[in-house]
Order: sequence, then C-alpha cells, then structure tokens
Amino acid sequence: MSNSLSRRLRTTLFYALRTAFRLTPMPQRTRDRMRERFLDTKGHWVPEGPRGQAPSGDLPRRPYVRSDERAIGYVPYEKGELPDPLPVTLVAFYLPQFHTIPENDEWWGKGFTEWRNVTRALPQFEGHYQPKLPGDLGFYDLRNVEVMHEQARLAREYGISAFCFYFYWFGGKTLLETPLRNWLNDKTIDLKFCLCWANEKWTRTWDGRGDEILIDQQHSPEDDIAFIAHVAEYMRDPRYLRLEGKPMLVVYRPGVMADMESTSARWRAWCRENGIGEIHVSYVQSFEKPHPDEIGANSAIQFPPNAFTASPVSDRQRLINPLYNGSILDWRDIAHQKNPEERYSLIPCVNPSWDNEARRPGVGRTFLHASPHAYHDWLVSAARTHSSGKDNHRLVFINAWNEWAEGAYLEPDSRWGYAYLNATRDALNKASGEHGHCMGMRTAIAVHAWYMPELSQLARSVRSAALDAPIYVTCAIEHHDEVLRAFARVGLHDIHVTTVDNRGRDVLPFLATAARLIGQGYDWVLKLHTKRSPHLADGYRWREELTEGLLASPHELIAALARNVKHGVVVADGHLLPLHDYLGANEAAVRSLVLRMGGNPDEALALDRFPSGSMYWLRLEALRPLLDVGITESDFEVERNQLDGTFAHAIERIIGCSGRLAGFESTSMSGLLEGRSLDQGDIYPYARKHT
Repeated sequence: MSNSLSRRLRTTLFYALRTAFRLTPMPQRTRDRMRERFLDTKGHWVPEGPRGQAPSGDLPRRPYVRSDERAIGYVPYEKGELPDPLPVTLVAFYLPQFHTIPENDEWWGKGFTEWRNVTRALPQFEGHYQPKLPGDLGFYDLRNVEVMHEQARLAREYGISAFCFYFYWFGGKTLLETPLRNWLNDKTIDLKFCLCWANEKWTRTWDGRGDEILIDQQHSPEDDIAFIAHVAEYMRDPRYLRLEGKPMLVVYRPGVMADMESTSARWRAWCRENGIGEIHVSYVQSFEKPHPDEIGANSAIQFPPNAFTASPVSDRQRLINPLYNGSILDWRDIAHQKNPEERYSLIPCVNPSWDNEARRPGVGRTFLHASPHAYHDWLVSAARTHSSGKDNHRLVFINAWNEWAEGAYLEPDSRWGYAYLNATRDALNKASGEHGHCMGMRTAIAVHAWYMPELSQLARSVRSAALDAPIYVTCAIEHHDEVLRAFARVGLHDIHVTTVDNRGRDVLPFLATAARLIGQGYDWVLKLHTKRSPHLADGYRWREELTEGLLASPHELIAALARNVKHGVVVADGHLLPLHDYLGANEAAVRSLVLRMGGNPDEALALDRFPSGSMYWLRLEALRPLLDVGITESDFEVERNQLDGTFAHAIERIIGCSGRLAGFESTSMSGLLEGRSLDQGDIYPYARKHT
C-alpha cells in the first residue's frame, strides 16, 4: 500500500474515531485520559494541517544581514514606577534548563543546555521571527547565582511578584535542581517563588508524549511521600508563595497520576503532621480540565496556548523552507478568548508569545501576530477582571519568564529589548488606574528634513498653522544645526532632532519616531516631509497641495480629531487613493506586509486606500499592526534613487490597511471636517494607475 493511500485511510479513520469519541457520553476525567493515551501511542494518526505556499523564483523576505537586529519599537532598559499596592500578584513560570547536567550530556550531546536549541532555529516562512536571541542577560548559565539575582531584580522592577519554578522529580531522582537549590540557599534573592512539579516523563519529542522515553515517572503512594518530604524544605522558606497562609504547590499534569485525589490527600496529611500546615494544591490546565474537587486540588491555572483554540493560518504563508511541515496559528485568537465562567477557582494565565520551532525544527508550532502591545492589552484585561474577589486569590500567571525554545519569555531579547517587561509594568499601572486620568488629546508633528531648500517653506507653513505641538525632526547629521536654525527663524523652538542615514526615505525615520511617540503617550501625529519628487516637472506642487491641505483650518481640525473615534488616517483632499489602482511595482511587498500584519491581501487590495505623497494625520493606535510586525532597518533597500518598488513604497501603500486592521477608517480632510469625503477621481496628476 502506498504511503499516500495509507495516510488517507488513517485520516479517514481518525475523523471517524474522533466523531464517535465526541458523541460518546463519559466523564470529563475519563475523556482526558483516553485522549492522552491516544496521543501517546497514535499521535502520528493526527492528520497534517494545511501546507504553506512553496517559494517561487524571487528571494523570500527574511533577514539576510544579521539575526539579532533591533526592530522598530525596541525598548531599552528604563526605570519606572509601579502602583502600590499592585492590582494583582503576577507569577511567571520559570524554566531552569540553562545549565549542563550529565543526563543531558548523555541524551543530547556534551555541553547541552536549552541555548543549543534556541540558537539552531531558522525562519521557516516569511515573517517568521527566528532565531530568538537573548538581549542584556546574554546566554546565561544558571549555576551562576548572580544571574538569578539579576533576574529577580528585573522581575521586581517590572512588576513580577514571584517565579513558579518547574521542578523535575522522577521517583526520588531530581534533575536541573541546582538553580533552585542556589535560590533556596541565598536568602538575599528578594523574590517570592513556588514549585510546579513537571510530573511527566521526558521523551525525545520534548512534549511528554511518545514512546522513546529518556526518563520515566514512578508514581506510587511511597513516591508521593518521598516527593512531599523533599519539597517541604522549599515550602518552609519565608519567600515561598502562600495563598491565605498556605504554601502553593502546582502539578503540571494530574492526568498522568494513578490517583491524583489520593496523592493530594497524602500530601496534605504529611504536611499537617510535619509542621507545614495546610497547603494549596493547584494544577495546570495544559492537557486536561477536571474540576479541582475531583482530583483533590484547590484551584486550576490556565496555560495558554495549551487548551486554547486558535485559527490555522499556515496556508497563507510563503515558505522559506519548502519542506516545512509545522503548524502556524493565530496568537490573537487565544488572547481574545473570554475566560470561561467555571464554578471553581480558575487562575488566569496570559502568554506573551509562543513558537517551539527551536525544539522541533521544520515541524514546530508557531503562533503568529503576538506583540508587546497585544500582550499588554491581554494582561490589562486579566488584571482588571481578577483584581478583586477571593476565588482567584488575585493571582495572574504568565507563561513564561524564560521559555526561550518555546518563544514564550519576558526577558529582554535582541529584537524587542525590554518591550515585554515594559508592557507588563504599564499594564499593572493601567489596571490599577494609576494612569487612567484623562490627559487630553496629545498631538505631535513629525518632519523628515532631507531636502534643505524646501525646509524653510515647510517651517513657515507649520508656524502659520499655530499648532501647539512639539516637532520631531529627522535629518542627516550634517544638517542638524541647519534644521534648528530654519525653525528658529520662524519662531518655533520646541524642536527635537534625530539624525539618520539616508535609508528608507521618509518612511523608516517616521516609523521610528512614531514608536517613540506611542511610548510617550501621544494620540495623533502629523507626518510631513520635504518632498521634492525630482522626477516630476511640477513635483513641488505635490508638496504644496499636501501641506496646505493638511494644515488648513488647524483649530477646527484639532477639535475634530479630539472628538473623532472612528478615523485613523486623515489625508489632504484629492490624495486618498485606492490601493488596487496604484500598486505600481509593489504588489509582492504589499501582500507580504499585509500578511505579516495579520490581514488578508486580497481584501486589502479590494478595500483599502492610502495617502499618496506620504503626508497625513495619523492616529498612532492605527499604526500598531504595522509596528507589531517587527520591521528592521535592513528591511529597507540601500538608497539608489529608486522611483518605485522599494520597501518604503510598499509601506506607504499599507498605512490605510494598518489603520483598518486596528479598527479605524481612512478619510480626507473634508470627510473629517464636513462628513463628506472628497477623494481623487479617475485622473491623479502625480501618479499613473496600475495596469
């Protein structure tokens, strides 16, 4: 029988069995056990998902310069304030597998740590962020206790209250316990902690499934007592996390225990008899979701992305590796799922991102469209929902602090820096209401000053509009002083100048400026530049029409922006063009960018309009889908006076799409001020339609 026929028969049988399984009434506990047993022994029967699009003759869009380049939106280390008291206690899962042990040397090769997995990963499709490399903490070794001091310091500064260490116990043998022992013995590490017994077998598949077992569990009544006696030393530490005075002990997979309810009863009895007192037993909803009462637990902890549903998006991706057979899912689906209304204590958990390509090269599971901004919003929602009431103990877990090979970490990395930690701190402040008071609408002006002869006129136009807004200017280093003089001559002094290289035209400098403005709490920005368009005989008129149109009726404009809730991009009359008609040589890059933003390229070409000339008023929230892509400087071509077909030209065309994906509309100045949009007709004097 051919492999393809055998696969088709297995697929047919799988779906038949799944249908029967779902229709058969049985207790949830039995259902969980049967499902796990099937996946352990017949996991290869699960049908393959959709495949990505094989690469064509053109080069795929991927990093060709370096893998540790900073993205636009990179956040450096910054001190900041936390609310007092914190609205919730944040507990981050912590992986200790960043030091060598003899067992890993034997199983995976001498010198193995998790870093070996992390550094071998490669991008499998366009927009796939791999490898994920550490930032300021570097490739640390957890045998060095100073590393853990630094981790604890960062956690405290950014609002993490405790680490939940994975604890590896196999019938009396422990693995990877050295970091935890060092933590226990060094009382100057000032951060709470608790233990999660990762009580599954270790296999070569890295997920506790399969038959190629490296080390197995030995669950038994005797093992229960030996285990609790061993971890009691940790629970006696004054830094151990307690809920209502009870040490919290977490179990990763209760379903693999012979009788979790009896195990829990033995633990509780031993702790009462040996001076620990009552304990709080919780379990992780990684593979099963029984009611805690059924297994002798006090609570359950969510564990995204496990046990969450997400839409597959593999078939939309352009593959770099034509043999890639992993699964690609939409992370936004798990972030937007509402917490179930369970009749038991369910502790919420949020997830910054997830991608285990490093552990399973070419067949990993990647969740696309995670970002620091989206994680921030999810954490705010979780903190606000669970900051009161006794059932959830005001806890929120995070998966995870340092799961580098699963792409789930808060620690600073080379791409985003401290963006996820900064988002954590900001989320706690927002959830507590510390920064919830209304500051009014904040506007700024961003100017790219490349052609100096045009700057004086632009400065006069800005001055005439009398906008009470700071001006952020980007220019070449040799023009720094000239820029300040040009604005000073017209009486403008609130000027902030950043010098840049001639790369990405006005687009790259603007994106970097916009990312800074978002971090500073601005709402709207006016984007201007010293547009010359030397390929057009009347190119100067293009610049004049745009600046005059955008700066007309300034006070009426600001009032309209302040009360506006639906528009994200506002363009000068006559310069808002349909994307499909003016693609030029940019279709491939536009489609790639729309996909990376999480949109549908065909939908974008049919619906979206863009601000021709690259000047407009922009609600900064409307730029989030584009900034979340993680664009880098090397994405932009070296400047060679290209007239079309560059990355900058493509970004110019998807500004309206970014706004739409963020939930906003694009309009003209007349559409904003008068409610009637005056868009360009059939003939546009400054560009030809795409044919």
